[in-house]
Amino acid sequence: MSSFSYYLKNPRVVCNVILARFCGWMPDKLFLKVKFRLNMGKWPNLKNPKTFSEKLQWLKLYNRCPEYTMMVDKVIAKEFVASVLGEEYIIPTIGVWEDPDEIDFDKLPDRFVLKVNHNSGTGMYICKDKSRMDVVKVKAELRKGLKENYYKKNREWPYKDVPRRAFAEEYMEDEFGELRDYKFFCFDGEVKALFIASDRSKGEHATRFDFFDENFNHLPFTNGHPNATTTPTKPDTFEEMKLLAEKLSKGTPHVRIDFYDVNGKIYFGEMTFFHWSGMKPFDPEEWDCKFGKWLKLPEKYVK
Repeated sequence: MSSFSYYLKNPRVVCNVILARFCGWMPDKLFLKVKFRLNMGKWPNLKNPKTFSEKLQWLKLYNRCPEYTMMVDKVIAKEFVASVLGEEYIIPTIGVWEDPDEIDFDKLPDRFVLKVNHNSGTGMYICKDKSRMDVVKVKAELRKGLKENYYKKNREWPYKDVPRRAFAEEYMEDEFGELRDYKFFCFDGEVKALFIASDRSKGEHATRFDFFDENFNHLPFTNGHPNATTTPTKPDTFEEMKLLAEKLSKGTPHVRIDFYDVNGKIYFGEMTFFHWSGMKPFDPEEWDCKFGKWLKLPEKYVK
C-alpha cells in the first residue's frame, strides 16, 4: 500500500499529523481536548475525570512533579533505578553522546542497541552485526530522533526538559533470540495489571498485547493491539518483577514500569507515565473505567 493510499484510508492519522505539525501554538489543555476527541471519539471530562484515559490527560496538566523528568530520561532513569533496586537490574550503558558525530563506531562491540533518551522509537537502532551497519544512515536516524520534540506530540510534559542525548547499551536477547518485555501498571506502589508485548520484532502490524491482572489471570480486553494467537505463559520471575515494580512506583499516583526477562534474569526497561498517552481506546470500553478507578488523583490538585 502506498503512503497516499494509507493516509486516504486512515483520515484520523492525517488529522493527528496535522495536529502535531501545525498546532504547536495551542495551549496544552485545548490541544489535549482536541486530540482526545479525535482519537477517542468523545470530549474528555477534565473537571471530573472518571476513566483511565481522562485521568491521564488530567495528570499531564496538573501533576507536574519535577522528578518525573529524571524518571523518563532513559539515561538518568538507570541511575535512579540502580539506587533503588541495585545495579544488577540495569542493562549496561556503553556510551552517551550529545552529537552522533562523537560516536566512535570502531570502539562499539559487534552487537549493541542505539537509542535517544527522550522519546519512544525514533532514532533507535538495533545492531546484531556491525559489519552490515550503514553508519551514515544510522547517524541520520539518530539526528532525527534528537530533533524530535516528543513533548509536543501529546503534551507529555515530563519530556519537555529532558536534555537530549544518544546512547548505546548492551544488546540483549533470550535463548530464543527474542526480548520479551513485561509492563506493569502501578498505582501508588500497587500492581493492578500488566501486559506482555510479543512479536514486536516483526513490525508494528504484527505486535500483540496480552493483558493480565496482578495474579497473572488473562484479562478479556484489548488496547492498541490484538491478543497473541497463543497466550503468553507466566515467567518464573513474575513475582520478583512485580515486587520490584511496586518498590519503584511507591508514592506515584500512576506509572507503568517495564522489565525484561532474559533467561531468568530481570532487567529494567523504562518508566512510562502515560500509557499510549491515554489516546488509545479500550475494547470493551468498561476496562477504561476499571483502570480509572485504580488511579487516585492527588488530592492537593483536585478541585
